[in-house]
Amino acid sequence: MRPSLKFLLIFLLLLGLGAAAVIPIQSYLKEKQRPIWQTQKAIEGEIISVVNSTGTVKPVVSVEIGSFVSGPITELHVEFNQEVKSGDLLALIDPRLYEASVARDKATLLTRQADIARASALLQQAVNNEQRKKKVREANENFVAEAEWDQIRFNRMSLEAQLEVAKAAVAQAQANLQNSELNLEYTKIKSPVDGIIIDRKIDPGQTLAAQFQTPVLFVVGERMREEMHIFAAVDEADIGFIRKAQEKNLPAQFRVDAYPDELFEGLIKEVRFSSTETQNVITYPVLVSAPNPELKLLPGMTATITFKIDESKQVIKVPNAALRFYPESKYVREEDQALLDGTQSDNAVLDGENQESEAWVTDNDKLRQQRNRRHVWVVDGETLRAIEIVTGMTDNRFTEIISGDLKTDDELVIGSQFSLGAG
Repeated sequence: MRPSLKFLLIFLLLLGLGAAAVIPIQSYLKEKQRPIWQTQKAIEGEIISVVNSTGTVKPVVSVEIGSFVSGPITELHVEFNQEVKSGDLLALIDPRLYEASVARDKATLLTRQADIARASALLQQAVNNEQRKKKVREANENFVAEAEWDQIRFNRMSLEAQLEVAKAAVAQAQANLQNSELNLEYTKIKSPVDGIIIDRKIDPGQTLAAQFQTPVLFVVGERMREEMHIFAAVDEADIGFIRKAQEKNLPAQFRVDAYPDELFEGLIKEVRFSSTETQNVITYPVLVSAPNPELKLLPGMTATITFKIDESKQVIKVPNAALRFYPESKYVREEDQALLDGTQSDNAVLDGENQESEAWVTDNDKLRQQRNRRHVWVVDGETLRAIEIVTGMTDNRFTEIISGDLKTDDELVIGSQFSLGAG
C-alpha cells in the first residue's frame, strides 16, 4: 500500500473517532454547565408581621426618698433588695436636737396659755368693776365722775385686747410646737410606698445636710413583683403600626441577656408623643407592661423586643429567598424574557382585574399594589417560568401571597449550583 493512501486511511480513522467523541463531549459540557435549582415549597400556614426594637427595663415608679431635716444617721433598718411596706421605718436621724425643740415649744405654749388665764382674770375683774360702777351711776350720776367712768371702761377694753393678744400668742406657740413635732417626725425616714429597695445611698453615722438641697437616701421600686415597664425607642416609620397593634391589644415579646432562653411577654401600654432625634432619626418612646412575679426582670436590663403588628392565619406563604431570586436570562423561557430586559412592566395588572375595579382605587392604593406585585420562578422543563403574585404581610422568613397563580407545595426556585464540581 502506498504511503499516501495509508496516511489518508489513518486520517479518516482519526476523523471518525473525533466525530464520535464530539457528542459525548458536548453532552459532558452541557451537563457541567447545567445548574441544579435549589427550591423550596410554597406552604400554607400562619404569618405574623412584627417590628423589632430594643428597650430598657424599669420599675413602674422609682420613688426617691430623701430627708427634710439634717443630722447624723443613728439607725439604718433596711438593706439593698429588701422588700418594704408603706410606712416601714428605713432610717433614723439623731432626734435629740428636735426633741429639745419640742420640749422648748411645749413650755412656750404653757406660758402662753397661762397668759390667757391671767388676762382672762384681769378682764373679769375689770368687767365686775365696770358693772358695779354702772349700778352706782344709775342710782346717782354724781357718785361717779366722767373721768373715773372712762378709766374703768377703757381699762376693760384694754384687757379684752390683751386677752386677744394672749390667744394669738397661744396659736403661734401651737404652730411652733407643731413645726417642731413635724421636724422630729421627719427624723424617721419611712417608705411612702410598697416596693423594693433598689438603691441605698447612706451608711450609719453619715451626716445629712438638708439646708440647701434634699439628699436622696433610698430609691424604692414600686410594685416590682406585679409589673415592670420596658421603655423602647421605635422609629417614626413604624410608630403607626405600633399604635394599631395597641388598639388590637396584640402582645409584645422580648428577651433579656440574663435569661437568653426565656421569652417574656407583655402588652403595649402607652405610645408617648415626646420624640427624640438622634443623627436625623426620629424615634418615639413606647412603654410595654410585663408581669414580674419571679423578679427576673431587674431595673436597667436591656430587652430585645418584638412587637406583633398583625397576623394572618391559613394563608399561602412563600419563602423570602424566592422573592429575592433573580435568574440569568439564558435560563428563562422566551415568554418571560421581557421581565428581565425591562420591556414588560413588572406592574402589569393581574388576570381577573379590570378597569372598573380600579376606578375607585386612590393613587396611593395603586402605588401600594404596584409595589406588592412581584414574580417568583418555577422549573418548567429545561427553563424557568415566572409566576406573577401580589404579596401581603411579611416576616423574617416568609411572605403572604394575596393573589396569583400559585398553589400550596409549588416548588419555587431560591438559588442554584452547578451539577459538576459542586461539592
